[in-house]
Amino acid sequence: MKFSLIRPASMLAMALALASCGGGDDDTYTVSGTVEGLVYPNLVMTNNGGDDVSVAPPAKPGDPVTFTFSKKLEYGDTYLVAVKTPPLHQSCGIDPNFKLSAADTAGRLGAINARFRCYVDAHAVGGKITGLTKDNTGLELANGSVSGKVAVAAPADNTTGAAFDYQIAEVPYGETYSIVVITQPTGRFCTVENPAGTMGDAAVTNVNINCVPR
Repeated sequence: MKFSLIRPASMLAMALALASCGGGDDDTYTVSGTVEGLVYPNLVMTNNGGDDVSVAPPAKPGDPVTFTFSKKLEYGDTYLVAVKTPPLHQSCGIDPNFKLSAADTAGRLGAINARFRCYVDAHAVGGKITGLTKDNTGLELANGSVSGKVAVAAPADNTTGAAFDYQIAEVPYGETYSIVVITQPTGRFCTVENPAGTMGDAAVTNVNINCVPR
């Protein structure tokens, strides 16, 4: 009877010893991460190019979101977390405040938290200006009340008023723009064609400026 009591006790002691030496789950590491600034869906993160996880926007706009990969790492394994598929209308990358958080060796840190940040894509608004020569100086445009005045001039060799391209302030996806003439150029009166709209996923190139003599 005494022998039967000693044997379970010795087995328990062995199990505890193994656990203290890493024989349990202590030698595996979960790879997790945090994304700030996520607004739109479709983001897919990947670890070491083979373990993927989809990340949805937060329930409360502006909150960070967390993610965890399904595959755990052994002590000493390397990890490299990256954006596999960007979200709609956004670009994401490693948070500049945590540049070294996305790649390291499991076990060097107590916890793995790859930090990423997303930004809404912005694109330029522009078009062509026709009828403005190098001598018709002083034209100033603005995007409503959002941006300051932007001076626009014809190329130095434009003596005929031939059309040339221009661009004004970048506008984030989903936001509206309204291009207006703030200051008319010398000797010309300019009007804006297609002045307003909502920014999509590419630069706007049809806000044309037509200038005529006055």
